[in-house]
Amino acid sequence: MLRRQAVALPLVVIVACEAAAQTGWLAVQDTDNSFLVDMPGRPIYKVIDTTTPAGTAFVYHSYSLEYRRLSFVAQTALYPADVDVSRPRANLQIALDDRAQRLEGGKWSKVDWRDVQGATAVEAIGPIAGGSALRQLSLLKGRRFVSLGYLAPADAMRAPEAERFFRSLRLT
Repeated sequence: MLRRQAVALPLVVIVACEAAAQTGWLAVQDTDNSFLVDMPGRPIYKVIDTTTPAGTAFVYHSYSLEYRRLSFVAQTALYPADVDVSRPRANLQIALDDRAQRLEGGKWSKVDWRDVQGATAVEAIGPIAGGSALRQLSLLKGRRFVSLGYLAPADAMRAPEAERFFRSLRLT
């Protein structure tokens, strides 16, 4: 019996690898090695230059992908020393408020605060003009900011692709 299980295990691993290859899902690790997230294909990588309110330059690393009628984005930044990160919830609220300006009606329809792998996090969903919606998970752990964004038709906020994307986040 043990011998049959030993033979069956490699077959299961091969089948799982083939299934993953067919769907195109990849584990994407950011250039700073701060997180891994599954995306349904190879994303486009961009460096986005920005500054703090005090004028200190820093960058966001952004990974974006259009997949069928769905959009996936993962971003990270290491905040410079002049950003006060002692109150993570306040920092994340600023990010939520900024993004809400782009939502239909200017506010999120659902906001859920929680802990994700030891980091203060917030997940929010809000409507976008034209029947789409945005689902966003942002977290702050020390000076590390990570954000996952998912844009899709409003009825697809809990689609299997969305659930896999958000559940796959692993801080490293």
